[in-house]
Amino acid sequence: MKIRAVIMAGGEGARLGVLTAKRTKPAVPFAGKYRMIDFTLSNCVNSNIFDIIVLAQYRPQSLIEHIGVGAPWDLNRDFTGGVRILTPYKTRFGSDWYEGTADSVQQNFTFIKRGSPDLVLILSADHIYTMDYEPMITFHLDQQADLTMATIRVPKEEASRFGILKVDKNYRVKAFVEKPKDPPSTLANMGVYIFRLDLLDRILWEDHFLEGSSHDFGKDVLPRLIKSQARVFAFPYSGYWMDVGTIESYWQAHMDLLSPNPPLKLYDRRWVIHTRTEEQPPVRLPVGANLYASMVSDGCYIQEDASVESSVLSPGVLVRPGAVVRESIILTDCEIGSGAVVERAVLDKRVRVGENARIGGGVGNPDIQLAMVGKNSIVPPGYTIEPGGTVNTDVIASDYPASIVKAGETIDTNRQPYEI
Repeated sequence: MKIRAVIMAGGEGARLGVLTAKRTKPAVPFAGKYRMIDFTLSNCVNSNIFDIIVLAQYRPQSLIEHIGVGAPWDLNRDFTGGVRILTPYKTRFGSDWYEGTADSVQQNFTFIKRGSPDLVLILSADHIYTMDYEPMITFHLDQQADLTMATIRVPKEEASRFGILKVDKNYRVKAFVEKPKDPPSTLANMGVYIFRLDLLDRILWEDHFLEGSSHDFGKDVLPRLIKSQARVFAFPYSGYWMDVGTIESYWQAHMDLLSPNPPLKLYDRRWVIHTRTEEQPPVRLPVGANLYASMVSDGCYIQEDASVESSVLSPGVLVRPGAVVRESIILTDCEIGSGAVVERAVLDKRVRVGENARIGGGVGNPDIQLAMVGKNSIVPPGYTIEPGGTVNTDVIASDYPASIVKAGETIDTNRQPYEI
């Protein structure tokens, strides 16, 4: 049985705010040392799937650099599978930017069907979960299915955010609606699909020529396929799964990792999440440094009288004496100045927080909005970023009109942005 995985990784992820200003959503750092796409790639190789195509589009540079030739995932293979990254391209016959998830697959179908795989496993690159795809593949074959969709139960109050299915006692899908206002059930689509190659080819080609279609799997392709009485089945999944589509869900997924019994097992050696890592010195915690219920990556230095509580620190973070970090996500090479307080905040790479500055607030209050600071930005000494305030990328001291950034306010740079 020949299986090819296709990972859709072109999303802009605008609802993640400053985190996707300079990178595609699947390349956003997660849990200190990983990128979001690491979970999908690792699920594939841990499921013995080593033939992978990644479809990239929006700001793919960091994603391409991160994956490289695929060595961390044992995907640097020249003749038997491996990983290939495809981006949109122009032709004489109308190929262009992807218009939707289905269109991204259709435009690259010449490459996807090369070598005639028996099944195509279509995945999203921005979901946090650990899943063995082999039982789902077995289920698909046992049911002689045209399409099998992975599904998960979600809270009723959140069901309107997802595609919702109705199934019979044999798990055959009888109805599907994308993001309904009044959800008929709580059985949600995970965005994990197994297609027969010939069926996928036919339905994507039909959708390509269909006027009025948004060329999206959830909105267009799946409802029409189910209405046509195709053999579509739902595979039930009961593990941890998080669609990290908003900054709030991104923050919550990190807080889930810090719970006494975390639902996502990052430390299970039977299911390693592989990633590309840089050499870093060990974590340094001198006498007098305080660390509680947190994840701290290599290269971090928490100095005397500094405190880190219920937070996730990426590699190379420096927390100077007397600084406090609570319920926050601090990305690579940030520096928190002496006496500064960072609470319920997300700081992107290389942010510099000045002495006695204050960012965010409202520890323990789920109704308080998160504060955000973008890549390469500076928060000057003594300045305040209120909960719900945002500092965009590359902001320096002279860009601030005042020493307080209020809730709902966004500070932008007055200079031409630069790339690093």
